[in-house]
Amino acid sequence: MNVTKALIIKLFSAASIQRWNDKMRPVDLSELDKQSHKMIIAYLLGKLEEERKRVVPWIDIIEGGIFELLQRIVLTDLKPQIYYRIKADSEKYQKLNEWAYKELQPVLASLGNEFCDKYRNHFRTSDDTFSKRILSAAHFYATRWEFKFIERANPDGYEIEDIKKDIVRENEMYYDLEGMKELVLYSKLINFVDLCGELRFQIRWSTTPRVPRTSVLGHMLLVAILSYLFSLQIEACKSRRINNYYTGLFHDLPEVLTRDIISPVKKSVKGLARLIKLYEKEEMERNVYALLKNEWRKDMKLFTEDEFRNVVHINGKIVKKNFDEINSSYNTDEYGPRDGELVKAVDELSSFVEAYTSIRHGISAPELNRAKTTIRDRYAGKMVAGINFSGLLADFD
Repeated sequence: MNVTKALIIKLFSAASIQRWNDKMRPVDLSELDKQSHKMIIAYLLGKLEEERKRVVPWIDIIEGGIFELLQRIVLTDLKPQIYYRIKADSEKYQKLNEWAYKELQPVLASLGNEFCDKYRNHFRTSDDTFSKRILSAAHFYATRWEFKFIERANPDGYEIEDIKKDIVRENEMYYDLEGMKELVLYSKLINFVDLCGELRFQIRWSTTPRVPRTSVLGHMLLVAILSYLFSLQIEACKSRRINNYYTGLFHDLPEVLTRDIISPVKKSVKGLARLIKLYEKEEMERNVYALLKNEWRKDMKLFTEDEFRNVVHINGKIVKKNFDEINSSYNTDEYGPRDGELVKAVDELSSFVEAYTSIRHGISAPELNRAKTTIRDRYAGKMVAGINFSGLLADFD
């Protein structure tokens, strides 16, 4: 099991895939952003189902989200109407999936046969499994969220009325999920989904020309996926993988309140970074945690506060531990471990990839070259959480 440069570049390519590109759009809507929003919604649906004492297969949801993103990267040229017509014919759909797998196989091979088999089985099994129902409902909700913008920009546009009817009809398909009903009706959760969605409009490196432009929301998903794959690589327990993934997915959520403040600005004045962190914490309490159910707030604080610290849970308390301690003594579900240092390294790796890709496309700037050099030097000769980040960054040269 090994995460490679080729796989990272393939995942990041979703930032270049434009959605609704046959319609007038008030803003860019990328596939990476859509998939990130979808996985946040899937998390909420899973938590709502847990309240009803259902056992939620978090690993299946996380991995299913990765598989579906990869499939979408390959099948990006298929309009949804055509894709769903093909999907209705099981024989043609399986042939399409096998073709997509062959296209992805060169970058998936490094993840091992077990992961590749899981990918193929995800598209072979029924869509009625619990995890796939949650993913499908989340996909629909995120699409509906996007359509509100498309409809406003194209009130009399071609297909708009037909799409609107399809969305109303599809909405009813998910009412077997009690969580979907509550997500549609519970105003605070609706506001939380909207708040997360606004991270699509916050562009990273906003003062620096880049290709592709990436949002905070899309960046969060890339960090989440890579954190999960690296967790597999170090044979992390199930709880550890889940915590690493959702820390990645939510780690920049406070930026919906403060915007994306680049590191040089934070470091320009002594104590500024600490002041920003304090402000984020106060505003998260007031404007974000208040939108979530009380019993969910503890987990969300784990994902967004001290998100880059290695921790375990002992007797209901969060205790800081280093990587070696977690690996040797706490790598079991009962301790709920989280590799914050790994998420931090992946966060910087993702920034490196953003700079690298833009430069490769011929759009460079001093900030991008400086970021590449700084991050490469920071991890020179270093292992983080058992991962050779020095070697991985060297592969990009």
